[in-house]
Amino acid sequence: MGPRVPKNPDTAFFGHPSGLSTLFFTEMWERFSFYGLRAILILFMTAPLALGGLGWGVERAGAIYGTYAASVYLMSLPGGWVADKVLGLRRSVFWGGVLIMCGQLCLAIPHGTFFFYPGLIFIALGTGMLKPNISALVGQLYTPDDVRRDAGFSIYYMGINVGATFSPLICGWLAQGVGFQHILAKLGIDPTTSWHFGFGFGALGMSLGLLQYVLTGKRLGNAGLAVFGATTPEAAAASRRKLGLALGGILVVIAILVVLSRSGVMSVTATRVSGAMDFVLVGVVVGFFAWLFTAGEWTSDERKRLVVILVLFLAATVFWSAFEQAASTLNLFAQNQTRNTIFGISYPASWLQSVNALLIIVLAPVAGWVWVSLGRKGKDPSTPAKFSLGLFFLGTGFAVMILAATASASGQKVSPLWLVLTYFLHTVGELCLSPVGLSAMTRLAPARVTGLMMGVWFLATSVGNKIAGTVAGLTEKFSGQQIFGTVTVVALLFALILALLVRPIKRMMAKSQ
Repeated sequence: MGPRVPKNPDTAFFGHPSGLSTLFFTEMWERFSFYGLRAILILFMTAPLALGGLGWGVERAGAIYGTYAASVYLMSLPGGWVADKVLGLRRSVFWGGVLIMCGQLCLAIPHGTFFFYPGLIFIALGTGMLKPNISALVGQLYTPDDVRRDAGFSIYYMGINVGATFSPLICGWLAQGVGFQHILAKLGIDPTTSWHFGFGFGALGMSLGLLQYVLTGKRLGNAGLAVFGATTPEAAAASRRKLGLALGGILVVIAILVVLSRSGVMSVTATRVSGAMDFVLVGVVVGFFAWLFTAGEWTSDERKRLVVILVLFLAATVFWSAFEQAASTLNLFAQNQTRNTIFGISYPASWLQSVNALLIIVLAPVAGWVWVSLGRKGKDPSTPAKFSLGLFFLGTGFAVMILAATASASGQKVSPLWLVLTYFLHTVGELCLSPVGLSAMTRLAPARVTGLMMGVWFLATSVGNKIAGTVAGLTEKFSGQQIFGTVTVVALLFALILALLVRPIKRMMAKSQ
């Protein structure tokens, strides 16, 4: 049988389960916190000391940004394990939010880099706990054959982008807005501390998300309460011991590195940390999939699903490595080569980070309606076909940026409409790939490792973010035409490859139903 709507479904939230509203608003506030930081982070690191920034070069800032952004999503793997084996999905989401709030509070303290690095670490750990597990919770609200499933993820995805739309506007104005800096000066506060007010507002957003999550948690019913790997008290205790040992080991390694660095035995630099992260990511990806396919407990049906997950993982990695340049390469282009005025009024470059999210809000309902309508007619494109479309639109967006970089090569700043058009094409590509990918992972993942498989999905985003940060560091060595041209070719090439694989992947997915 094909997809269907279950009998007597819960339709309290726009035709979807009432628990979707809880997760919608929790993720909205978490993303408000995350995207507010994302919009200003690399700009803060590259801003001169006289303007309250860290005064770093683009190469160093790109290395730190890429390492941080990669860590945010890399932590989804242990975050998924903690949910599966120790806490369960629902409690993992809560404690992840607490860590994120603490990290944003650290960044709100204007004390050089003393609180800067701990803040980024807390946010990375917290996002790893929250992000994959709240997405898995969305999947548990639906039966596997519920036709509303993809549309539900599109609505959930719209919640992400409500937060992502307003946070760059508010946090960006607090961090860079001349008007706000004048207010601080009148109050007798150093206006160069405005960056930290931007970070602090992100902490406020996460605290509101946690409050909402606790007060409306009953709408989730039993979703996310089960701990699959702790069926007995002994198993639960063993999982807690493993978690404690892992955390202790991490603290010991950090302490050793700090001591060695302070004593002059070794130099811990941004470049070295970034290079180490490259090796970590390669090791994690290769090691994880090697373990995944050699584990003996999978059924033949599950193994077929894992092959599909691997293909989707590779496609998503390519997509995010280009798409996530919005916060690095494209953000720097907005700051340095774009004419940031509208009707003669100047605005912070970080405001352009809201364009993609605003377009998602407008287009996500359209995408959800299209997928449901096509599904009812039996004409819904397969998951790999949607992925191929996503990569195609991504490539065409960067083709636009080749023209923008050419226009700015003489040193004259260009219209922001170049970036707006690029973000429009990227948004269409994102709607073809991201919510569909989330839904596919929850549908294909074996039930006992749902959280871990969502971690695999975000591992692709981790690798993509690392590549995006590395590319941003190259903007001082290569021209915009060279960088954007290379990204365009890679994206379109992978779109073609995936299009050629649509039929065999569809057959494999059909056999694993």
